[in-house]
Parts: sequence; structure tokens; C-alpha cells
Amino acid sequence: MRFPLQHPVPPVDQVGVEARAAFFTKRSLKNDAKRAGLRLAVSMMDLTTLEGADTKGKVSQLCRKARQPMPARYGCPPCGAVCVYPNLVAHAVKELEGSGIPVASVATGFPSGQYPLELRLADTRHAVGEGAAEIDMVISRGAFLEGDFVRVSDEIAAVKEACGEAHLKVIFETGELQTYDHVRFVSQLAIEAGADFIKTSTGKVAPAATLAVTLVLVETVRDHYLATGKRIGVKPAGGIRTAKEALQYLVMVKETAGDDWLTPDLFRFGASSLLLDVEMQIARMEEGRYQSAEYFAKG
Repeated sequence: MRFPLQHPVPPVDQVGVEARAAFFTKRSLKNDAKRAGLRLAVSMMDLTTLEGADTKGKVSQLCRKARQPMPARYGCPPCGAVCVYPNLVAHAVKELEGSGIPVASVATGFPSGQYPLELRLADTRHAVGEGAAEIDMVISRGAFLEGDFVRVSDEIAAVKEACGEAHLKVIFETGELQTYDHVRFVSQLAIEAGADFIKTSTGKVAPAATLAVTLVLVETVRDHYLATGKRIGVKPAGGIRTAKEALQYLVMVKETAGDDWLTPDLFRFGASSLLLDVEMQIARMEEGRYQSAEYFAKG
């Protein structure tokens, strides 16, 4: 692949990446470290609803859950963001007023990205105009796989401009990109085009987030920071369902990029079904027994 990137992109050792990712699945946190890790994971979750049947009532319920995921006695922090379609952004902003929780919105023809650029930019401007503080865009995977890297870069830059002050998360849909080399390359391309976050997946395509593919993203942002001093965020999305998995991701981030990335400003989970298992684990550690899943308010 050839493209005038400012910073070179090294080839990815597939065997090495997968072996290192597998290493993190053998790590475990205990006692206070586990408690802290579980609460940190909650603070990094983007609670999301992206269904055709979404209603204002469903978004209101999700916002209440984001404000207070668990009863106060558990000491659980609020979630990192609430993510909705553009037409529900204004309602989510109203529901979260005063909470400090940002509203994120998918845009640019999510999840396919197969819309004319003018429509994708209008979609972005509309969401920002409604109050979205974060935009999750999808790249043109077809253009990337055809080798039209200039188009992909230019489109990311155009969406970034349309975002104004809103942060831009660029979704790659890594399950469609075929190789780790492609993932590494598009990660650097997106960063140089203006991404504030790079994100694995829409959650609509399998495979979605994996430890190995997320490791490639984390290594890319680490190397970019070492080269430029600028920190870029990472968001694995889709397929992360258990507290154990979430903790494995946090260990990977800490040992690959360092403690600076262990903050919602630089690491998020896009996992709509993850919160319940984390809640159950927090309750078990505090009370010595599992609560029924029905005990916890649904998002």
C-alpha cells in the first residue's frame, strides 16, 4: 500500500499480535484492583441504542441508566456517554442536562457508509447542531479495499471539519478489512486525517472487536504519541459482553500504552450488553453473593 502518510506504518506480525493478545486473557485482577477496574470500565462505557424501533422513552431510560448505573451504595460512577441516532440527539441532550455526560451520535450513513458525501456531511452537521458532543462516523470500506486511500482520508477530514468542536470517532469495521496490516494502515490514515478516536466496529458486523485487533489500534496510538506527543483515543465496540473481558482490555491498554490511556477521554467501550455483567460483578464483590440480573435497572 502506498500513501503519503506523514508517519510510516510498520508491517504487523500477525502471529506476534495474536500471541500477545492471548497473553492478556491469562491475566486476572484481584480484590481492590478488580474493584477499581470494574468501576473504571463503567466510566468508559458508551451506552448505546441504535435500533429502528428506538423511541424517546427508550432513550430517556438509557440516559437515567447512564447517570446512575447502580444504587448509590455501590459507588459506581456514571457512564462515559450515551450514543443515539441523530434524530434523538436533542432528546438525549435534554435528559442528560447537568450530568456532564456527553451525547454521541452515529452519522455518515451508519452502519454502511454507502451514502453520498454531501448527505454524510449533512448528517454530521445535523447531529452536532442538535447538541452531539461526539460523532461516530464510518469510513467507506469499499473505497479503502479498492485502494482509494486519498478518498478515505479526504472524507474523514471533511467530516472532521463538519464536526466543529465535537470529537470525531472514526469506525473502521475491522471485520471487513481482512488483515491486521490494513487495520494498522487505516488507523494511521484516520489519525492523520483528524480522528480524535479510532474505533473497531459498528457492532453490526461479525467479527467485531477482538483483543488482537484492538491491540493493533492501541499500538498505533501509542506510536503516534511517541512520534508527535498527541494522544488519540481507542474504542473497541461489539462483542465485549463480560466483566472478565473488559478487565482484559484494560490490562492490555495499561501495559501497551500506559496509565494515561486509562481514562474515558482516551478509552471507551462500545458494548451495549456489557454493563449488566459488570454490575453483577461489582455487587458480588461488595455483598459476597450474586444478585439476580433482574435486580438491576435495564438501560
